[in-house]
Amino acid sequence: MTRHVAVIDIGKTNAKVALVDLADVREVSLRRTANAPVADGPYPHHDVELLWSFILDSLAEINREQRIEAISITTHGATGVLVDAAGELALPVLDYEFAGPDTLAEDYDRIRPAFAETGTPRLPAGLNLGAQLFWQQKRFPAEFAKTAAMLMYPQYWALRLTGVTANEATSLGCHTDLWNPWKADFSSLVDKMQWRHLMAPVRPAKDRLGPILPALATRTGLDPQTPVFCGLHDSNASLLPHLLSDTPPFSVVSTGTWVVSMAVGGNKVALDPARDTLVNVNALGDPVPSARFMGGREFSLLTEGLSEDWTEADIATVLARKTSLLPSTQQGSGPFAHHRAAWLDAHGINNGQRFAAISFYLALMTATCLDLIGADGPTIVEGPFARNRLFTRMLAAATARAVNASEAATGTSIGAALLASDHGTAQGKAEKIEPPADPAWADYGRSWCAAVGAQG
Repeated sequence: MTRHVAVIDIGKTNAKVALVDLADVREVSLRRTANAPVADGPYPHHDVELLWSFILDSLAEINREQRIEAISITTHGATGVLVDAAGELALPVLDYEFAGPDTLAEDYDRIRPAFAETGTPRLPAGLNLGAQLFWQQKRFPAEFAKTAAMLMYPQYWALRLTGVTANEATSLGCHTDLWNPWKADFSSLVDKMQWRHLMAPVRPAKDRLGPILPALATRTGLDPQTPVFCGLHDSNASLLPHLLSDTPPFSVVSTGTWVVSMAVGGNKVALDPARDTLVNVNALGDPVPSARFMGGREFSLLTEGLSEDWTEADIATVLARKTSLLPSTQQGSGPFAHHRAAWLDAHGINNGQRFAAISFYLALMTATCLDLIGADGPTIVEGPFARNRLFTRMLAAATARAVNASEAATGTSIGAALLASDHGTAQGKAEKIEPPADPAWADYGRSWCAAVGAQG
């Protein structure tokens, strides 16, 4: 049985390589580096060579500590890679926050599929991968013409590790405009743009693509037969362990740069694309109602230079005064994409009270997302926000449902590692948080919702 799996996890803000022990369902080693786009070249793009060096160095270091038996991959969404016949980049890997694709928005909107076909809302900048590819083809026709294969981001790294080209449905189904989740096939956009022949074969996330290339075995010290698995989108990696083990209804909140809420077996609701709801595709190929906002980015901006220390007295003051932050710090996405952030009753608050109000804001934004997708049953929180007790307590209060806060340091690594598992049902430890008995918590949530509604 495979036990020690190295997970390459490329997030929008940080890149990580974690070693997961599947016997204990925990991370036993972790390497991390900042991940930021670079501005040279034709447009802002990801520094894949820097990331590649980090990946190989991390694999070598971790393998010296504990033999790596398999490699799995997970990355952020809204990112695709154009490679030529030699597997080299035809164009740099575009940063989805670059606004260049908006310059062709009118042209793109005339050909993109309807929400009913793809479950993809229209998003700004490059958040719709189809808009990126459309813009690249129109602006750089000569370079685009060299493309031999279009790859989703996890499978680009798989290509570099194995030499095998592939695609996978969780990344294709992540608000790209490229995938029809109901038919499990490419959308009409792919055929309109005559891209189908460029799309690498779609394979299950759990597929073993091959062993690492001989040169990489030499470079890292790994066994030349070390298998590499196809990989998947990061939020779906957080969902996978629960999909395999939990009884619906439940929801999973994957936290990182984005806070992505996914409902399994919840109430049937009509998704509203104007509120940044969407249909993700899980690792088993099934559609999943989802909603998201840029909560991790908001947290970083709001708490920069701010101590995370707080007291129960700070909480009591915030709850009594109804000191609150209204959406949205990051505009253009999320359930309140066009609301302008505002503080209420915040005069004279100290740092602990400010941190509490920020945590409450993020929890209430998450509760809104869960409501929009018909979530029911317990809420599992994965990633950094699981360690924020103010966030999890307010989320439990606002939803009136239990919250299970994962104890894993990297919420995506366990799920990605399970792709290499024979049994595939292990989960990490979690702390269960019941809704607070004090009615002031739920009352705060109702007050916040009323204030947001008054914003219009």
